Amino acid sequence: MTSGNLLTDNPALYEARFPDPERLAGRWTEDCLRRYEAGSRVLDLGCGTGRDAAQLHSAGRAVVGSDLSEEMLAYARDRHPGPRYVRADLRDFSLGPALFDAVVCLDSALLYCHTNDDLDGFLASCRRNLVPGGLLVAEMRNGAYFLGRNDLLDTPRDNSLTWQGVSYRSTTTLHIDRTAQLLRRTRLWTTDDGSAPVEQRSAWRLLLPQELRHFLIAHGFTVLELHDGPGPRTEPPWQEGDLPGASADADRLHVVARLTG
Repeated sequence: MTSGNLLTDNPALYEARFPDPERLAGRWTEDCLRRYEAGSRVLDLGCGTGRDAAQLHSAGRAVVGSDLSEEMLAYARDRHPGPRYVRADLRDFSLGPALFDAVVCLDSALLYCHTNDDLDGFLASCRRNLVPGGLLVAEMRNGAYFLGRNDLLDTPRDNSLTWQGVSYRSTTTLHIDRTAQLLRRTRLWTTDDGSAPVEQRSAWRLLLPQELRHFLIAHGFTVLELHDGPGPRTEPPWQEGDLPGASADADRLHVVARLTG
């Protein structure tokens, strides 16, 4: 058995495993930017394969996509052209000299900030790279969902797909590391082509809604939206015209904040 991240190393496999043919994440983000009249310059942090950055580009935005994975960035440049793609760490970045009108952080990328110092670094970097009045738009797993719930925890879940003639099977288990305040994931990949199994270990910060609000306010942001849906990964999924919700009890958390301090 080997260790690694099979999906990060194979971006096309990532898109096959997590398809978004309607580009809901990018369209939901564009809807947030329009509603709050954000300017055209957008930074997509943790852009992955680049499909959301490209969707924003197609809506007329001047987009920079950033990620730590060179494989993802190379794939994005080839398959989702239009944005400018650069390598950057969301915990500490400076992508000037031009400032952005909005910073976007989708699909729980913000939760790779595992510590308070990481979160402070992320928000301080957002401040440095945003114009006054600029927006932060993010969506992520909701830490509050796991208060008193265990339906997603400690039970292996299987998934399978066939990609380029190879059958892939993944077994994923989530558990909570309460001391570190992390949701830890173990995913074991096996294939039918004789390759060695690959074990991936990763984790997300379990942020509570009011904890996130506190961090944002401390860094000079005014929270405009903080809710559990509708959004690109909720059930039912977001559609144009949907208004933001008022609760924060479901699995996903959505936030829109304006830099005012």
